[in-house]
Amino acid sequence: MQTDPAISRLLTLRSAAIAVQFFAVVSVYFLFDYQVAIFPLLAVISVEALFQLLSILAYRKVNHAKPIAVLMQLTADILFLSILLSLSGGATNAFVSLLLLPIMIAAVSVNGKGLAYIAGLAIAAYSYLLFKMPDHSMHQIDMTHHFIGMWVNFVISVIVIAFIIGALNRTIKARDATIARGREQQLRHEQLLTLDGAAAQITHQLASPIANLQFLYEELKEQQADDPIIQEMAKPLEQCNEQLAHFRSLSSALRTGKTQTIIPVDVLQKEIADAALLHHPEHTLEWLNEPPKCTILSDAMLLPAILNLLQNAVLANNQQHSHIEARWQFNADSVSLSLRDFGQGLSEQQMAALGGQLMPSQHGMGMAVMLSNVTLERLEGSLTVSNHKEQGAVATITLKVV
Repeated sequence: MQTDPAISRLLTLRSAAIAVQFFAVVSVYFLFDYQVAIFPLLAVISVEALFQLLSILAYRKVNHAKPIAVLMQLTADILFLSILLSLSGGATNAFVSLLLLPIMIAAVSVNGKGLAYIAGLAIAAYSYLLFKMPDHSMHQIDMTHHFIGMWVNFVISVIVIAFIIGALNRTIKARDATIARGREQQLRHEQLLTLDGAAAQITHQLASPIANLQFLYEELKEQQADDPIIQEMAKPLEQCNEQLAHFRSLSSALRTGKTQTIIPVDVLQKEIADAALLHHPEHTLEWLNEPPKCTILSDAMLLPAILNLLQNAVLANNQQHSHIEARWQFNADSVSLSLRDFGQGLSEQQMAALGGQLMPSQHGMGMAVMLSNVTLERLEGSLTVSNHKEQGAVATITLKVV
């Protein structure tokens, strides 16, 4: 059965409980000759078995059940168990402590509010059983105090279980989340090291051909200066030389260990505007407000990281729009830059995977976003991508103010 692990555990335990309940009722009545309301008890067990069958059918293909589903199943367990106990002695039944089991399951399956609900329901069920205890059990005052003491012990046990097991479960989940994030970061760093090595090798191999092309361009320019094709060669060659120079400066910074600097936000805006005009002259980058008067932590990869997102915005427009909006937002300890395109937006699957892994895509939004995300994390910043309520997607870069 492929279903949610929490629901699967509940259904497995209930199946075993139904079998044990049926065997216990039949054994007590026929083997030990103990007078119990066998037919009402068997009727309740039959209804519980029917509910179990319906639950199995309902959740057999549910991979991730909602928390309310777990609470509903635990509520049903408490109700069935309370009815069975009320028909077999109530609070005097030796198995009344089984009401602790749903609380233990809730402590590792639901959140704090759900755990409090299940604990309160179990205490209410035990209190009802104590209040409805048969009169013949109340003849001796000492026994009355005994049963009330059992109820107090039950309440204390509920509180201890809820706090201790709940706290341990939260600690384990936090540890597992930390381990998962560590594994994701390790995988991402391994991917980046592979990409970095490949990029360094390719850049080294391209340096000589680009230098030769630059030399040939200068020769052709002297011979046929008015040729429009030769004139168009200037821009791509300038971009290639600029990228090679940037890579050399980055390599030098990495060797010396001086990779991070502090720059004003208005300087960063000017660099972004100049780079956007150079690389995407056919698109208009509109600044909706003025940059805040503050400084941020930067390095040689910050501008390329932002240009990656700008390139994705250009690709997202898909030649139907030539307009990109940029907006600053200043907080006490951070500053955010939002870049909005006017494309088709992103699916939920794309937004869930962006920045954390390499994604095959025909529209960008794969390796470039992952590299930008890693750069921003190194600068104690973050990247979030969301769909705009009207049209397109918004990439928000948050940087720490220093």
